[in-house]
Amino acid sequence: MKTQVPASNPPPNGRPFIQVNAAMSADGKIATANRLLSSFGSRADRRHLLELRAGADAVMCGAATINDHPVTLGPGPTHFRNLRRRRGLSEYNLRIIVSGTGSVNPDARVFHHHFSPILILTTNRIPRARLRRLLQVADLVRICGTEEINFPETLRWLRNEWSISRLVCEGGGILNDALFRCGAVDELHLTLCPFIFGGSLAPTLSDGIGIPHLPNARHLILRGRRRVGAELFLRYQVMSASNQ
Repeated sequence: MKTQVPASNPPPNGRPFIQVNAAMSADGKIATANRLLSSFGSRADRRHLLELRAGADAVMCGAATINDHPVTLGPGPTHFRNLRRRRGLSEYNLRIIVSGTGSVNPDARVFHHHFSPILILTTNRIPRARLRRLLQVADLVRICGTEEINFPETLRWLRNEWSISRLVCEGGGILNDALFRCGAVDELHLTLCPFIFGGSLAPTLSDGIGIPHLPNARHLILRGRRRVGAELFLRYQVMSASNQ
């Protein structure tokens, strides 16, 4: 299965082109209620994730992903690093971690792999002691807002200062929600998996504050679908507010 990487320019407002990628159970959960199970997609889903990373300048996720799982946010095996080179990208993608309170474990596995810079985006809510500790393990910790991260401004900064034209966001639900609310998502890649998790506390694709009124909901256009085994791979274009 080949993952399509759209040949599109960055959006006109100067931010990167953003793809959100997630595996989701049939009842809309991206992890179990206790969050012990979050990686439940097949090998095909894993390959899809790495192919998306191979077309991106940066990979972004929230602190919970870093704290709870042994991830590096890198491009993976040699095949995918070579694919990046053929696409005119550097061998390794930039890595971005988002946490409004800086609740990132400085001993997490991602900080033990130094193949590319790690940026932490946070707010003034981060305790000073935690900020000092993260400055020791990350390449940069940037304050991006007072109470919440100002994503429109921060995304333009990533584009201008770090030359990020394409970014893949891998969740979790609170980070996805913030990006959807500010209209920063261009594509949504969903792997629909044959499970029912249940549980009112199980995280969903887009948690957090949410969009309270239906007319303001983000509209999607289905641009691609594939079935691989028992999984369904869906690719949606996310409509901008002006085009809804």
